[in-house]
Amino acid sequence: MHIGIIMDGNGRWAKERGKPRTFGHQEGLQAAKRIVKAASEMGVDYLSLYTFSTENWKRSETEVNFLMQLLIKHLREQLSFLRENSIKLVHTGFLGRLPKAVQKEIVDMEELTKDLPGMTANLVINYGGRDEIVRAVKRLQEKGESEITEETLSAAMDHPDIPDPDLIIRTGGELRLSNFLLWESAYSELYFSRKYWPDWQAEDLKEAIDAFTSRNRRYGGVTETK
Repeated sequence: MHIGIIMDGNGRWAKERGKPRTFGHQEGLQAAKRIVKAASEMGVDYLSLYTFSTENWKRSETEVNFLMQLLIKHLREQLSFLRENSIKLVHTGFLGRLPKAVQKEIVDMEELTKDLPGMTANLVINYGGRDEIVRAVKRLQEKGESEITEETLSAAMDHPDIPDPDLIIRTGGELRLSNFLLWESAYSELYFSRKYWPDWQAEDLKEAIDAFTSRNRRYGGVTETK
């Protein structure tokens, strides 16, 4: 099972408590760690976390710099946690625009966890669904592909080895995908939660999975009824 999560609401969570947005991002990281562990224990195979979008560069320089430093610090500190839980870390998105220090931490963590046999945690950083599709087309052009099909385009995406998400969760009450895994989510089930991301606990993930398993996925077909 592959679950994607749009982790939304850190800033609003902090504002309601009279705190700066940066405090919300710190608490959001703690929520991410809780949910990664819970997902692994629940038998999820892949968990994609929308960590920083291509649109997030529009935020203030102070907030962006804080997020980049938080990423570096968080990645460095999580190696023992990932090893203890046998979680492999991978990255989706355009690595090139990220600060060199962030790039290094991501590449190092991918290398250090590549052989761990458990769940794959996919950090979606500097990512936009449209940008990924454009980059995939460019990869095909560079290879001299004369005909682009759904199959060749899928194979040129950032992680063709990761199956399309079965379930996409968005927290924080907004009802949109915000450029998240646009190609891969064609038949994903969607689940929206009003809870802000820092408030999410293992039981919230279980509730979302239970809602997903109760649905009938037809992929454009028709279900026979008695």
